Amino acid sequence: MLGAILLQATETTATTTAAQSVGAPVTAYWPVMIFFLVAIIFPVLPIVLGRFLRPMKYLKAKMRPYECGIDPETEAHDRFTVRYYIVAMLFLIFDVETIFLLPWAIIFMGDDFSFTKFALIEMFVFIAILIVGYYYAWRKGALEWA
Repeated sequence: MLGAILLQATETTATTTAAQSVGAPVTAYWPVMIFFLVAIIFPVLPIVLGRFLRPMKYLKAKMRPYECGIDPETEAHDRFTVRYYIVAMLFLIFDVETIFLLPWAIIFMGDDFSFTKFALIEMFVFIAILIVGYYYAWRKGALEWA
């Protein structure tokens, strides 16, 4: 009976010591809480400091649409030609091509020869479609600025 009590006291002391050395479960979240606090303070502090430190002068030049020093010649709601949108679409098409080329090049360097042949044919088809689109845009005059 005395041995069982001593054994129980030893186990209780060992678990208490282990629990004290590990720490409470909340301490595991301290890095997350600190990161969250910094993530809140980092963007808010410059905005608040700027609000109190900036000069409050609203002049006529300050309230103009463009503060670049050039007087606006036309209204803000003028129509743009379709040419600008076509150039933007061409940019997006060729941007997608470059995004597609990097993973393709990494896969193409692989050891599986059967997949490499498939990837090569797939890239030729993709570039052929882009060349057809480029030729179409060129023939329509989308690349001419005058």
